[in-house]
Formats: sequence, structure tokens, C-alpha cells
Amino acid sequence: MDVRFRDATQADVDRLCEVNRAAIEAVGNEQYNERQISAWKSGVDASLYPIGDAETHFLVAETDEHVIGFGWMKPEADEYFTVDVHGEITGMYVHPSAAGKGIGTRLLDKLERFAREASVDSLGLWASLNAVPFYKKCGYKTVTEQTLEYDDGTEVPVEEMKRMLD
Repeated sequence: MDVRFRDATQADVDRLCEVNRAAIEAVGNEQYNERQISAWKSGVDASLYPIGDAETHFLVAETDEHVIGFGWMKPEADEYFTVDVHGEITGMYVHPSAAGKGIGTRLLDKLERFAREASVDSLGLWASLNAVPFYKKCGYKTVTEQTLEYDDGTEVPVEEMKRMLD
């Protein structure tokens, strides 16, 4: 699969929403129940993606046909982390049709490279339970459990993770 990585643009927003929702739907009922998946999907909105934000590095992975994955990081982590981290991986999703083909790993590598170039020495993230094995394989360690709460009161457990960069 020939995949290119580039900066996201506003023209990508509809496809980002599609990829995001498809990835959430693919999680299945092993980690989350239907209510949790529905609440998570309902939170997907074009305003979610900080494209063009000077404090965010936002990449898409695409084939000749369309965007198949995306991720973004911030060199300055928000204050919701329980441990000290310099930067954060805020979101990362790969369409189920491209899952398991190394797209997520390559995307994460590129975001981490950008973080290193920005002199970030550690990254934090909140991983959905299905993504925890992927991040562990990539060198992240679980710090604690967290909960995302959606507008309807649904709670979705996640794991806060951290990685020191070389």
C-alpha cells in the first residue's frame, strides 16, 4: 500500500470525521459497550480537529484514493495529565481497512520525530483500551486510568500513558 503523509488541511475535515467514526465502530464490544461507542462516536465533529493551529502538528496518511489515517500532537501538553509530560499525542486514528498495515506506527513515528525536533523530551497521551497494546509496543507506559465523560453522562475508560523520547 503506497501511503503518503502530509499536513492536514481544512479540505480533509469530512474524511477525518469518516475515518474517526469508522475506527471507533471497529473497536467492537470487547473493550466498550454499545452506549460507550455511541457516545464516543457522537463526539466526532469537524470542530474537534485543530487544523492550522500554530501550536499543533496535524498529519494525515493518504493513498491515491483518500485519507486513511490521521494524528496530531502538541509540543506543549495540556494540564489534564497527572504526570509531567512536555508534549502530547492528542489523537490518532487509522481507518479499519488500513489497520494492521503499519500506518499507525509510521504516523506515530512522524509525530514523535516532530516532537523531538521541537525539543520535546516526553509525550503523554490518553489511549482507548483497544489502543493500549499498540502504544505499549511503541514504548509508552501506562501511568494511570482515566475516564472521558460525554454530554449524555456516558463514561469511557482510557489509560493515561507516557513515553520519554530519546
